[in-house]
Amino acid sequence: MSDRILGGIGLALAIFYAISAAMIQESFMTDAIGPKTFPYIISAVIAIASLVFICRPDPNPAWPALNRLAEIGFAVVVTMLYAWVLPELGFLISTALAAGYLTWRLGTTPLASILVGVGTSVGIYVVFHLVLGLSLAEGPLGF
Repeated sequence: MSDRILGGIGLALAIFYAISAAMIQESFMTDAIGPKTFPYIISAVIAIASLVFICRPDPNPAWPALNRLAEIGFAVVVTMLYAWVLPELGFLISTALAAGYLTWRLGTTPLASILVGVGTSVGIYVVFHLVLGLSLAEGPLGF
């Protein structure tokens, strides 16, 4: 039963996401793909995954222990904080902190988490900003 509830919530989220994507204003100077394509793809993937949960639920779902649910809750809070501080701290600092915390909670050592956080942040910055030329949130250091 819990899988179907999760699937219903996911399907509602996918529909909301698709409706929100449809409301994106397009400029007269857009590329062939346009700004709506990626949100539509995400919406479709969420909808397909949700339908799998609805149509083929696990007969004996195993819920995680309370401490694991708390870990999931903290991960959600970190993700929300990431979106909140991104404009203030910039992409590099925000991403390094969020990725470092999340990898640490997934079981890496603190030093490895710092290295993964910084490496993820710099790697994504290089690919998306320097190679592809996309603008990312600038932080207090100007990058």
